[in-house]
Amino acid sequence: MEKFSESLKLMGNNFTITVVADTIDFAKQSVELAIDEIRRIEKLFTTFSPDSQTNLINDNAGIKPVKVDEEVFNLIERSIGISKITQGAFDITYGSIDKSLWNFDRTMTTLPSAEQALKMVHLINYNNIILDTNNKTVFLKEKGMRIGFGGIGKGYAAEMAKNLMIKNHVKSGIINASGDLTAWGKQPDGKPWTIGIANPDSPQDAFSYLEISGKAIATSGNYEKYIMIGGKKYSHTIDPKTGLPITGIKSVTVISNNAEFADAMATPIAVMGIKAGLFLVNQLPDLHCIIIDDDNKIYNSKNINLR
Repeated sequence: MEKFSESLKLMGNNFTITVVADTIDFAKQSVELAIDEIRRIEKLFTTFSPDSQTNLINDNAGIKPVKVDEEVFNLIERSIGISKITQGAFDITYGSIDKSLWNFDRTMTTLPSAEQALKMVHLINYNNIILDTNNKTVFLKEKGMRIGFGGIGKGYAAEMAKNLMIKNHVKSGIINASGDLTAWGKQPDGKPWTIGIANPDSPQDAFSYLEISGKAIATSGNYEKYIMIGGKKYSHTIDPKTGLPITGIKSVTVISNNAEFADAMATPIAVMGIKAGLFLVNQLPDLHCIIIDDDNKIYNSKNINLR
C-alpha cells in the first residue's frame, strides 16, 4: 500500500489530502478528484468572488429573493437547523459584522464599547433568512444583512470530497483542513488513524491521542487568532448576540461522524460556555467534545475515551 499526500491552499485554508492506495497513480488521481470537488464548492460559497451565489444573496438583502442551486439551499437550511439547536450561538448571518469592529491584525488596542458592538450585531439573526422550499430561493429580510459560510464551509467541503473519494473506491484517507479533519479506513500498517489533541499553551505538543478512523474532528481555539488588550487574551470567536469576543475558554475540540457537523459545532460550543455546551453535546447522538478553559482545566462530554 502506498500513502500519498498533497498540501495546498483552498477556501483560504491549508488543506492536506492523504490517500492510501495500491498504486501511487491511483492515489494521485484520487487526490485530484478531491481537490476539484473542494474548488467547485469554494466557487459556490465564497464571498471573495462577486458572482458567487453567496454574494448574489448578500447583494439582494432587503431587495428580493435569489434562486440558488439545491446544494446551496440545503446547506443554508442545515445551517439554520444548527442555529436553532445552539440557540443562535451558530449563525451564518454573522457576515454582517463589519471588519471595522473586529480586525484581528493586532492593531486593536481597545475593545469596542458594548453599545457599539450591539449596534453592529443587530443584523445577525438567522430568523431573517427566508427560505422558499418550492422555488429554492433565499431572501435576507434586512438591508445590510450578509451570510458567510466560514463556520461550516470547510467541513462541508471535506465531507463532500471524502464521500466522492469513497465512491471512487478509495478505501483509506484523511482530509485535513487547517486542523479540522475527517479520516476513514486504516493506515498502511493496518492501524487506525489517530490524532493528537493540541495543548493550547504549546499547540505543537499533544496532551492526548484519539483514534479517529471513521470520524471527523474540528477545533476552535483562541491560540490561533487572538488579541491582547490590557494583559487579557480575547479570542477571535465572537458571540453573535453581543458582538464581543468570548473569554474563559482556550479551545473546544468536537468529534462527530460528519465533518460538516463537527466544523459547525466547535465555535457555538465555545460561545455557549462550558456548562451549556457540554449539556447540549450530551443530548446529541454521535457528538463528543473536549473543552479546555483558561486555567487549563479539561472538561469532556460523556462517552469519550482519551488516551
